[in-house]
Amino acid sequence: MCGRFVLFTSGHDLYEEVGGLPGVDAVKAPDGTPPPRYNIAPTQQVPLLRIDGAIARIDPARWGLLPTWKKDETGAPLFNARGETVADKPSFRSAFQARRGLMVLDGYYEWKAGEAGKTPYYVRPEKGLLYAAALWETGLNRLSTTMVTTEATENMAWLHHRLPLFLLPDEIEQWVHGSPEEAAELIAPSRAAGTFIWSEADKAVGNVRNDYAALTGASTER
Repeated sequence: MCGRFVLFTSGHDLYEEVGGLPGVDAVKAPDGTPPPRYNIAPTQQVPLLRIDGAIARIDPARWGLLPTWKKDETGAPLFNARGETVADKPSFRSAFQARRGLMVLDGYYEWKAGEAGKTPYYVRPEKGLLYAAALWETGLNRLSTTMVTTEATENMAWLHHRLPLFLLPDEIEQWVHGSPEEAAELIAPSRAAGTFIWSEADKAVGNVRNDYAALTGASTER
């Protein structure tokens, strides 16, 4: 699963990264791009990437899906959606049919249980950004999103049995523009995870009020 992530790529750099995706000719961010963040948690605002034709649009969205039938924001936030049931579960099936997008990350945190308690790790790709398969909704007149998860890949199962569905650049078109059946073909342990690297993170990441680069325990320079 994924309950905390990092996105320090912002401004021009984020435009450049998104603009380099296959089939994208222009990037629009009407509300601008978010500042660097190092401890993003559910219910907070995150950049949601939606691709319409050759135009990629970045908008702020609540991390925690708000289906159109919800009457308020009470209850556990729907920040992850299990890929195995996403096409059928009432909370997600409508969005899966027609509202698929991407969440953009530089890396994410996961906690490993041990005899001395849980140890946080910061996981990231060797280079570039991560694009997580996402769904979006507009319930309660708010743009909201959730991240799709699958079983972990063999190289990441030591850390957690679940993993976000990170897409390779050449899979993004199929996810956002394909039919539900075509999108479902991608729901499997992520091919993008094969080159992940990780490091132990600062335990202060457990407090959502902490938000600074040193939490990752790794260099955040590009």
